[in-house]
Amino acid sequence: MRKVQVNVFFLLLFLSLSSASDQKWRKAMMSAYNGSSSSSSMMMNRVGSSILFPIHGNVYPTGYYNVTINIGHPPKPYFLDLDTGSDLTWLQCNAPCVRCIEAPHPLYQPSNDLVACRHPLCAALQPPDYKCESPDQCDYVVDYADGGSSLGVLVRDVFSLNYTNGVRLSPRLALGCGYDQIPGTSYHPLDGILGLGRGKSSIVSQLQSQGLVRNVVGHCLSGRGGGFLFFGDGLYDSSHVTWTSMSQEKYYSPGSAELHFGGKATGIKKLIVIFDSGSSYTYLNSQAYQELTLLLKKELSGRSLKEAPEDRTLPLCWKGRKPFRSVHDAKKYFKTSLALAFANSGRRKTQFELHPEAYLIISNKGNVCLGILNGTQVGLRDWNVIGDISMQDRMVVYDNEKQVIGWSPANCDHLPRFKSAYYM
Repeated sequence: MRKVQVNVFFLLLFLSLSSASDQKWRKAMMSAYNGSSSSSSMMMNRVGSSILFPIHGNVYPTGYYNVTINIGHPPKPYFLDLDTGSDLTWLQCNAPCVRCIEAPHPLYQPSNDLVACRHPLCAALQPPDYKCESPDQCDYVVDYADGGSSLGVLVRDVFSLNYTNGVRLSPRLALGCGYDQIPGTSYHPLDGILGLGRGKSSIVSQLQSQGLVRNVVGHCLSGRGGGFLFFGDGLYDSSHVTWTSMSQEKYYSPGSAELHFGGKATGIKKLIVIFDSGSSYTYLNSQAYQELTLLLKKELSGRSLKEAPEDRTLPLCWKGRKPFRSVHDAKKYFKTSLALAFANSGRRKTQFELHPEAYLIISNKGNVCLGILNGTQVGLRDWNVIGDISMQDRMVVYDNEKQVIGWSPANCDHLPRFKSAYYM
């Protein structure tokens, strides 16, 4: 495989590798910073400009959604996992690679445009007391909740993007050149991660800083598979969206919620919730999970469903008199509504409803399984995660400028149509 002829880059990387035994450096955790709510005058002139990407994948059986982005000069395609739960976009790269995992495309050949250690984008990925071991480069390590990680250096390269009106743009953006990856329990065979979080290093934040698009991220995941992702505020009618304020958490969080079952409060309150497209399933803390499963089992008692512990697709599955073909076939057993109620201001609460399609899957054995899992058991502590399964067939919008999160029912099976639009 051809190697990039950039001697100083490889020298810096080898110096970085030689210091990899420094445990303090190795354990540096990525920290997210809130995106700026200010808008440049150039950006104000681009109201309505959006960038659109088709989405591929599904909750089950694939287990993830991804987009294709062309990066480099000349541009090459890479499959990236959508992740609103982290900021940094990174590719497995040939720097050379110390430890890389299976990927659909050849390893990214890094540019020689290194991001310096003292650059604000680098600082946004480091703990407050970090020290520059190599001033000319930005070393990073990102750790994920499932035990996976990526270690590498920050570089800049060309991203080939398109506005929905057909105008093409090629901004230079910072991304991680990951030369040492450890797969987590939810490992997916992709080229890297598309970080869509709130921090300065996220792609949409960088596009905003260049005056190219508003700092708004949105996605529409189809329950049939596929969907679309967009940057900017030109693809939705704000008046048709249910909005709630973002909390001061570093993730996309509406703050604390109360679990409702059958239209009534369960008494399970103060659930700190985050929206995370990098998670296939939804997670509740141990107390909320146990209460929910208890209520569901009580509701299903006396009906013709039986628990199927032999089906290990998910922790809790049921089998019917005959195999289910779709969630629609199982809905008659799960009639009680679920919801997370967020307190916005005063007595008014915004509810995120969970209909059966938002928390059930049909396994390959024809059983119906609960797609809400115990987050405490997998190390999420008190975090409660709204994952892909619960965001299907609705548009979810993260407006970092107005500091609000919104959602609305939507047909995610087709890309929005625009005159003279060009899609990747």
